[in-house]
Amino acid sequence: MLKKILLKNAWREYLLFRDRVLVAWLIILLLLLGLVLRLVFLQVLDHEHFTTLSENNRLKILPLPPPRGLIYDRNGVVLAENQATYSLEIIPEQVPKDGLEDLLEQLNTILPISDDDRKRFYKYLKHKRRFEPVPLRYKLTDAEVARFSVRSFEFPGVNINTRLTRFYPLGKTGNHALGYVGRINQQDLKRLDTSEYSGTRNIGKIGVEKYYEDVLHGRVGLQQVETNVRGRILRVVKREDPIPGDNLYLNLDIVLQRFAEQLLEGERGALVALEPTTGGVLALVSVPHYDPNLFVNGIDHKSYKELLQSPGKPLLNRAIRGQYPPGSTIKAFVGMAGMEYNQRQAHQKTWCPGWYSLPGKEHKYRDWKHSGHGHVNFYHAVEQSCDVYFYTLAHDLGINRLSNFMQRFSFGHLTEIDISNELPGLMPTREWKHRRYNLAWYPGETLISGIGQGFVLATPTQLAMATATLSMRGKTHHPRLAFMREAAETRTLQTIPSRASTQVELRNEDFWTAAIEAMQAVVHGARGTARKQGADLPYRMAGKTGTAQVINIEQNAKYDADKLKKKFHDHALFVAFAPVDDPKIALAVIVENGGSGSSAAAPIARKVIDFYLRQRLQLEFDEAPAGH
Repeated sequence: MLKKILLKNAWREYLLFRDRVLVAWLIILLLLLGLVLRLVFLQVLDHEHFTTLSENNRLKILPLPPPRGLIYDRNGVVLAENQATYSLEIIPEQVPKDGLEDLLEQLNTILPISDDDRKRFYKYLKHKRRFEPVPLRYKLTDAEVARFSVRSFEFPGVNINTRLTRFYPLGKTGNHALGYVGRINQQDLKRLDTSEYSGTRNIGKIGVEKYYEDVLHGRVGLQQVETNVRGRILRVVKREDPIPGDNLYLNLDIVLQRFAEQLLEGERGALVALEPTTGGVLALVSVPHYDPNLFVNGIDHKSYKELLQSPGKPLLNRAIRGQYPPGSTIKAFVGMAGMEYNQRQAHQKTWCPGWYSLPGKEHKYRDWKHSGHGHVNFYHAVEQSCDVYFYTLAHDLGINRLSNFMQRFSFGHLTEIDISNELPGLMPTREWKHRRYNLAWYPGETLISGIGQGFVLATPTQLAMATATLSMRGKTHHPRLAFMREAAETRTLQTIPSRASTQVELRNEDFWTAAIEAMQAVVHGARGTARKQGADLPYRMAGKTGTAQVINIEQNAKYDADKLKKKFHDHALFVAFAPVDDPKIALAVIVENGGSGSSAAAPIARKVIDFYLRQRLQLEFDEAPAGH
């Protein structure tokens, strides 16, 4: 069989090769055209955009946090300042993600890094952008800074920065008034203008630091810096300085504050002293207390747990959040209510056999004096703290009229002091009990409300404010801690406006006189419950003792403190103001589980008032006035 032999077709192969070359050249030309068009787009049409991006690889905008305003007492003593401290910080984007733990281990060979440091670092790392520095260690010593500086080239992305850190030079003194700053957390970020807090790490958490955050913070600045490829700053291109926060002047007399704290040392309790003519807070004490410096850079878990679990509850600001039965300290006010509603005249007498029973009832409401006080009028009842007088008066008034009158003095309402988280206390009514417990109000509850027990609750700040109002015959000034701000740059002073004063109106001005005279008799009278404190006073003081029950005593049982644990002892209270004719100070003291107000609280109040009038104001009194 013959095979057909195909001869090679050179022309056809040439045409095929030519077509392929043409297609290849066409593709190359199209690619070159695309490349040229892309270059034109990058270099001409979008030149400005990419120039900016390129510049940003070299230039960075860094926020400059403003120095926080300082806080002073009324005499210019520094209560809160800023200290320059060294902190060790890591920029995450300059460290390999899988090499972060190795980096921490290497750093630990130079500088001690605790478990708490690590936990805090990783916590902050979650909420920071990768180009933002994250603090690892605070308050490095000069020796630690020197050790790191020698080997800093081994740790790219790790820097030591100098920052201003809040510092409270007096430690625990006045801490519940001042409050403290702490690290900005997620809750803070939800309510903050983040542009104003760029670079800022702390914010006021409680007390004056929180209430006046807008005054103290200042305004953030900016600087444009040139960096190298490792992120280190080579030079500052442009700078806009931050505006420091304003300084703040408080009404606090820190010497008086420290003196009062020393008198209450070892106890649980509070003391609030006011300037009656202005409402200025001269002292605000809550004990036990704590060092606010612990919170500035983040308190460690162990220390915080100790504070939380301490039986003394040092974190509780008893001055504004401690709600206590005011006991007999409100009896002068209850007596004025009786006169205001025409239920009693000041000299009208009530028989006190040592107990009182509601009409048609057998239950006896005991007086503190089992043998009774006999026939007593308003003056005697306040002087000797006769319970029966106020049982009968409260019954005649009724709870709603009693409550309405007491609320004129801010009982059951916030005093609106300029620190946060104040509690309002409680002045009950029939409607309140029905809303709260869905129960009717009982007449016996009215009786014990008349002596400041039962549902009635008040804070030490409320008691001090009410006492100051009484001393000023109804003129009311709300308590104020801060009174002046100072621009840090210009040193110009500006008064901080406070709430306008109000007037408690009574239908007869003589009611004020009666109440003040009755409270004078408590201190200077022959039978006054605080007569020991007035024995050698060279000025006139008006006061009222109070003892608030912590536990209920059975009908026929007798209170015996020796058989009870300390925590079941009565609270001791005392309110006072002086001098009577020209009040300079009004205060309230409570000693938890202190027992009798006359023996535990009144001596403290006497010493504080005496210290303030004679040593702080340097008032001179020629001779002791005659007794009442």
